[in-house]
Amino acid sequence: MNVQLGLKENWPQFVLLVIVNMLVGGMVGLERTVVPLVGTAEFHIDSGIIIFSFIIAFGVVKACTNLVSGVLADRYTRKKVLILGWIIGLPVPFILAYGPSWNWIIAANILLGISQGFTWSMTVNMKIDLVGPKKRGFAMGLNEAAGYGAVGLTALLTGYLAAHYGLRPAPFYIGIFYTIAGFMLSIWVVKDTRAFAQLESTQVSKASEATPTPNLWWTFKEASFKNKNLRAVAQAGLINNLNDGMSWGVFPLLFITMSVGVEGVGWIKAVYPVVWGVGQIITGPLADKIGRKPLIVAGMFVQVLGHIVIGMKIFPPLQAGLVGSVFLGVGTAMVYPALLAAVSDAAHPNWRASALGVYRFWRDMGYAIGALMAGIVAHFFGLMMAVHIAGALTFLSGVVVWGSLKEDWTKQKH
Repeated sequence: MNVQLGLKENWPQFVLLVIVNMLVGGMVGLERTVVPLVGTAEFHIDSGIIIFSFIIAFGVVKACTNLVSGVLADRYTRKKVLILGWIIGLPVPFILAYGPSWNWIIAANILLGISQGFTWSMTVNMKIDLVGPKKRGFAMGLNEAAGYGAVGLTALLTGYLAAHYGLRPAPFYIGIFYTIAGFMLSIWVVKDTRAFAQLESTQVSKASEATPTPNLWWTFKEASFKNKNLRAVAQAGLINNLNDGMSWGVFPLLFITMSVGVEGVGWIKAVYPVVWGVGQIITGPLADKIGRKPLIVAGMFVQVLGHIVIGMKIFPPLQAGLVGSVFLGVGTAMVYPALLAAVSDAAHPNWRASALGVYRFWRDMGYAIGALMAGIVAHFFGLMMAVHIAGALTFLSGVVVWGSLKEDWTKQKH
C-alpha cells in the first residue's frame, strides 16, 4: 500500500470514514428524543435519577472504553477495534425496541457505550492518521459534523416516528440498518491506517522520536493533571459534554411539561446536534487558521447564551427550545474540533491515540456527570434549575480556558 499523508492523497478512505461515522452517530441519535419518554410513559418512572440512569451508564462505559481504545488500536490495529465496536452494538436497537424492563434499557446503553467508545474513537484516529498534522482541525470538523449531524437527524426522525407510531418499537428500527451497514462497511471496505501514523512518527523531530513510547498511566497523568494546557482542554471537554448529558435527559421531560408535543421535542433535540455537526465544517478549518484557544473560549460562552435563552423563558417554550438549542449547537461546534486538534498537537504520533483516548475519557465522562447532576438537581429543585447550574459551570469552564491555555501552544505546527 502506498502510504502518503494528506487529505487529497487519501480522500476515498476519508469520505468512507465520514459515512461510517454518520452511522455511528445515528446510533446515539436513536435515544435523544424517545428513551427518556419511554421511561416515564411506558415504565412509569418518576425519579429523575432513575430516568437519567441510562445516560449515566452510557457515559461512564463510553468514557472508560475511550481510555482503552487507543491502547487497543496501537496494539491490534484501528480496523479490528472498529469492527469489534460494531459487533458489540448489533443487539442495541433490538433491546431498545423490545426490552421488557428499564434494566434492559440500561443494559442496551452499556453495550452502546462500549460500541461508541470503539467505533467513534477509531473514526477519529483514522482520519487524523490519514490527513497528517496540517489538516487536523479540518479532519475533526468533518468527522464530528458527520457524527453529530446524524445524531440530530436521527433524533428528529425518531420523534416523528414516535408521534405517529408510538414510542416503541418503530423509532428503533432504523438502528438495525445503521448497525448492519456500519458493520459490513468496516469489514469489507475500510482499510487500516496505522501505517500512516507510523510514517508521521518518522517525520517528527529526532528529539521527540528518541523519547520512549510512554505507557497508558504516564499518558493519563500527563493529559489529565500534569500538563496545564492539556488539563484545561480536558475540563472544557468534560463541561461541554456535561451540557449534552444534561440536555439529553432534561429537555424531553422539561418541554413536555411545558406543553410541547413529542414531535416538537424531536425538533428541539435535533437542532442542537445538527447545528453542532454542520457548524464544524466551518469551525474545523478555522481552528487551523486562528488557533484553538479563541474558538474554545468563545464557544463555551456562546453555550452559556443557550442556557440563558432556555432558562429565562424569553420566548414561548417551543421557540425558546429551538433558539437555545441553536446557541448550544453553535457553541459546541466551535469547541469540539478545536479541543480534539489541541490534544493532537501536543501528542507524539506514537502515543497520540492513547492521549486522545484520555481526553475523550474525561470529555465523555461529562455525559454521566451531567445526567447525574441533572437528576439530583431536578429531584430537589426542578428540571429548570439543572439548566441554570449547567450554564454557570459552562461559564466557569470558559474562564478557566481563557486563563490557562497558552495561545502559542495551541498554534504550534509540526
